[in-house]
Amino acid sequence: MNKKKAMTLMSSILMISLLSACGGGNGNAGGNAAEPKASAAATEAAGTNQPAADSGTADTSQPVTLKMIFVGPKPVDYDQVFGEINKKLKEKINATLEAEFLDWSDWAQKYPLKLAANEDFDLIYAANWAGYNDQALKGGFLELTNEMLEKYAPMTWKAMPEVAWGQAKVNGKLYMVPQNRGETVEKLILYREDLRKKYNLPEINSPEAYANYLKTISGKEKGVTPFVPETGDWKLHNLDRILLKQQNEWNLFDLDLPMGFKLDDPAGKVFNLYETPEFKELVYYYKDLAENNAWSKSALNSKLDHQQEFKAGKAASITHNLGTLGALMTDMREKNSPYELALADINPDKKKSVAVSTQNGVAIHSTSKQPERALMMIDLLQNDKELHDLIMNGITAVHYNPVGEDKFTNAEKNANYTGFSNWGFNSPLNRDNASFPDEANALTDKWEGEVYHYPLETFVFDNSKVKTEVANVGNVMLQYGIPLEYGTVKDVNAGLAKLQQQVKAAGIDTIIAEVQRQIDEFLANSGQ
Repeated sequence: MNKKKAMTLMSSILMISLLSACGGGNGNAGGNAAEPKASAAATEAAGTNQPAADSGTADTSQPVTLKMIFVGPKPVDYDQVFGEINKKLKEKINATLEAEFLDWSDWAQKYPLKLAANEDFDLIYAANWAGYNDQALKGGFLELTNEMLEKYAPMTWKAMPEVAWGQAKVNGKLYMVPQNRGETVEKLILYREDLRKKYNLPEINSPEAYANYLKTISGKEKGVTPFVPETGDWKLHNLDRILLKQQNEWNLFDLDLPMGFKLDDPAGKVFNLYETPEFKELVYYYKDLAENNAWSKSALNSKLDHQQEFKAGKAASITHNLGTLGALMTDMREKNSPYELALADINPDKKKSVAVSTQNGVAIHSTSKQPERALMMIDLLQNDKELHDLIMNGITAVHYNPVGEDKFTNAEKNANYTGFSNWGFNSPLNRDNASFPDEANALTDKWEGEVYHYPLETFVFDNSKVKTEVANVGNVMLQYGIPLEYGTVKDVNAGLAKLQQQVKAAGIDTIIAEVQRQIDEFLANSGQ
């Protein structure tokens, strides 16, 4: 997930690379992208601070209130910042933005219910990891046509790379305005370097070294949990993006299903990861960690914010993407945290892939009564410099201090406006934190030079023909897979056999056959 101050690689370079590498474009939106440069059209449009539409595009004579659903906690200074945003929106398109926030502790449950119940709202944060494709196919989002975008979001239409629009299409139709700036989403580990030094432990640069660190902290450091996972109904272990996806150079379909393919397999052969020797070996790795209290025994039911636990010194390590962890390090160092911090890439020689535009974006609810005005608002918040700075950073000298045109430093009340999905409006106008850690910048530079483009980089799975099986397999993953991976199953072999049996009964083979059919068709059509 992208965060407010996420460090990014160069979007324009990536998009060109994607096109040349795969003839069409994908990237795990929000993923490892390069720092983008605004196109001439984007720069011209964004620099004018003019409304997204001229007087002929829409009737704005009547005031409207647009309601948007964000994920993440409501900022402390919401009223103050959104008050300023609404002053500008009122001037430009005669609209007021009203926001509702779904906290991280229960967003995964509430988000689909908002759409299923057809609640009255106009816009909603959308992302591939938040079920964008599924919700689009269910009819929750309004289809956006080229004509609508050209008329009501002309700055976005001109600035957005064609490949980004293509990545956001589901069955050839567009249901979101994706972000127009990439970011790194490959996971790595943030840990307490002071504790590593305290116990004279070796550098954390491998799964074995990390396990040694976790077990040492567990045995010697009272009051500190070695690893605290993110909350949410994740269907695989929180470390699987590192220890399955990166370690084995696989793509795991965003951890929603227990299947994947090898990045360098030109045929894209899909497999059931629960039946791989790599998964079995990893389950024993996790079992050893669980028996050594590497995480809380109540981790599966915990509502703890892993970042807050780390900031408070109650967690020795957490995992997230580079941008999020770099921003957390910046914040802790600026607040003179007593803890020494460090980043660990425990798969330093493994392939690092990129994210697609749908990592973050904004969709219009299919029942919105004001879709034209909603598009005009998206256009402004993504491309109008003044409004973009407000939605992304808050108020100057209160929440952030501008440094030139493209950087900032945290102001005194920075923490009062952060942590929610304003990243749906990511664009070339994003500011980067001038205090971003040197070690995070070094990793960004390293990964930028090692970005791996693979044949299925732009493939999107349409699960409409196997919805029942997908739901059933998901339930099995939560009931049998998660306990096994977090070490609460006593007999690993028996637990793994039970998981394999149950996931087959739930229909994993049917899903894999459908995915493979779509992959074969995708590769044939793209000339791979």
